[in-house]
Amino acid sequence: MTIRVLLADDQALLRSAFRVLVDSEPDMEVVGEASDGAEAARLAREYGPDVVLMDIRMPGTDGLAATRLISADPSLAQVRVVILTTFEVDDYVVQALRAGASGFLGKGSEPEELLTAIRVAAGGEALLSPAATKGLIARFLARGDDDGLDPARSERLGALTGREREVLVQVAGGHSNDEIAERLSVSPLTVKTHVNRAMAKLGARDRAQLVVIAYESGLVRPRKE
Repeated sequence: MTIRVLLADDQALLRSAFRVLVDSEPDMEVVGEASDGAEAARLAREYGPDVVLMDIRMPGTDGLAATRLISADPSLAQVRVVILTTFEVDDYVVQALRAGASGFLGKGSEPEELLTAIRVAAGGEALLSPAATKGLIARFLARGDDDGLDPARSERLGALTGREREVLVQVAGGHSNDEIAERLSVSPLTVKTHVNRAMAKLGARDRAQLVVIAYESGLVRPRKE
């Protein structure tokens, strides 16, 4: 299957470079380009891409607002948003993950990292690694002690089975399915099943949102170095 990619960046030169890179891969194609968030949301509805590479800072409707628009649209449930940012640690990135982005990637990343990120996002995983996403979120949620907790999400954890909660803790710890399987002495397929069920019960689009929920619900507390 060909991974359909939508590019959203206000810099035409960057879009052009991304297009050349993506279109050079046999399993990918660029289906559209947007120069602002509003256009990105419109083109996402028009083309139904698998992945949107979304610049976080754009004039008018920025990447954060566009991510919210895409995530809130039931018809775009299959679309994964990868936030592109100049800064790897950025308040807006955390907000974007909460809004439904699948992860983040620094604009200074190597071409192979970008291509890997697209494939990982299209597969429904968090970017670039669960540990990287978890580490970013933890830095921000560690501030203000319980200020970042969401009581509503804490209540929703009651829908999870004991094993699903166990797996969720491991996901928030930055562990892959294979690592979790080894830790809990179960098969990777069983872990994947628990992860999928947890996402369905908690209304999470993907693994990245599971990490956010684990912290915002208070199930997992960030470690303060």
